[in-house]
Amino acid sequence: MSESKSMEANKAGGMTRTNRVILIAAFILLAAAIGYAIWRDSAPSVTGPASETAAAPSDQLAGLEARTQREPGSADAWTALGAAKFDLGDFAGAIEAYEKAVALSPESAGLWSALGEARVMASDSEPMPAAASEAFDKAIALDAKDPRARYFLAVKKDIGGDHRGAIDDWFALLSDTPQGAPWEADLRRTIEQVGAIHKIEVADRLAATRPRALTADEMPVAARAIPGPSRADMEAASQLPKGQQDQMIQGMVSGLEAKLAANPADIDRWIMLMRSRMTLGETAKAAQALKDGIAANPGAAGRLKAQAQLLGVPGA
Repeated sequence: MSESKSMEANKAGGMTRTNRVILIAAFILLAAAIGYAIWRDSAPSVTGPASETAAAPSDQLAGLEARTQREPGSADAWTALGAAKFDLGDFAGAIEAYEKAVALSPESAGLWSALGEARVMASDSEPMPAAASEAFDKAIALDAKDPRARYFLAVKKDIGGDHRGAIDDWFALLSDTPQGAPWEADLRRTIEQVGAIHKIEVADRLAATRPRALTADEMPVAARAIPGPSRADMEAASQLPKGQQDQMIQGMVSGLEAKLAANPADIDRWIMLMRSRMTLGETAKAAQALKDGIAANPGAAGRLKAQAQLLGVPGA
């Protein structure tokens, strides 16, 4: 499709090939982003009780719905239900839940952008419904760096015919993308695809654009130290014979496993356990930790897999 024809189709409001490409890419990009610290300050926690997160999808959904009945004033409860419905493809249901959540927590940029995304995905005719655009605008007003809102507002530019402006905005987002973010590859692919469709050269810019270094607050859990002795304890331990050092390390790992047995809904500790196993060279046990973590927390599968990929866990 030529650029002029694409622009005409976009102005007509139809769901063009270009729109489908970028929206499919957006879905992948945003699904992969769960668990990174950039979302941590923009949305309430969506982790429910362990009995809910460990259930099968249908039981989990019923549990989340029951939670909203028990806690109708909890933004967390409505957010968890919205995320679950979105994951199941029930975008209308996700919209309803997210609308309840933003009414309770209107200062959350992450919730507004989640609502906007659900409104986009629920639309069969308009690639960027006015209600979705409004939600993204509210997210940006609250947090100018909200990556999901930035992505979709660039989509809006492309739909409106400003393909170069959209690509520029995606490049700006790429520059602000932290190292190791699981959506980086999909963002680059989106830029490549839209550039190819509209005959806009992007290869050199892509080659020159690198993600920024992580700040301390954004460091993924997989890259942090596992709970254990203090620095002074570690310095003392370095003087121990190797066998005693190994016992100390195994004791730390056993402590993680004990805490997970008591609270399998602790996602951070599952990630720390995978990191510990990989550090010890126990790759099969790391893979088992990933499997067990997902079994206990199916709603956090995306986050666990993303962190496992950073660690190099087999099968991630």
